[in-house]
Amino acid sequence: MSRPSFREQVQQARQEAVVDAVERLLADKGFDAMTMDAVVAEVGISKASLYRHFTSKEQLAAAAMARVLERALAETARLSALPGPALGRLDALARWAYEQQIAGRMPALPAQSSSLRDALAGDTGYTDRLVQLTNTLGQWIAQAQRDGHIDPALPSDFVLYTLFARACDPVLGVMRTAGTHGDAQIVDWLVRSWLRGLRPEPTP
Repeated sequence: MSRPSFREQVQQARQEAVVDAVERLLADKGFDAMTMDAVVAEVGISKASLYRHFTSKEQLAAAAMARVLERALAETARLSALPGPALGRLDALARWAYEQQIAGRMPALPAQSSSLRDALAGDTGYTDRLVQLTNTLGQWIAQAQRDGHIDPALPSDFVLYTLFARACDPVLGVMRTAGTHGDAQIVDWLVRSWLRGLRPEPTP
């Protein structure tokens, strides 16, 4: 495979810088408050240059989410190689998601935006990674249910969506703002409370 030209390398670096900025802005301001002008100002490029790579903030958000999923897949690959029960891997991934929030690397996206849904559905970088991540987590959840660590009466997609919700849990931000507890303690409480809600009912 031929080496990218200098021009192509510059364009790739600029695109990476744009997505980095979008991640920060989405985590800090949220999708609705983020503007193309804010991205331009954050990166230090012209609006024309930005529009050569992305034509809308929906496309920007899709690129940022594809980046998040890439990191999540790398983390699941790392966890898959470790010994221990499936529940331990789910626990570790929930912690990772909270730590991504703390680091400002978890975009805050609205759930009811049709234009954003369309952009995400049309971005193969996002959809391919989402399918791969969903398949891996589905296997972990099924194994944890077989092991008796997660209530088998709960639908697997319900468990999956509650895990995805760790990435945008507002409790973390509220607790951090209060300033009465450290990040590690807050994350520990959140993970423990999430997992306990999924455990089977004790046998009478």
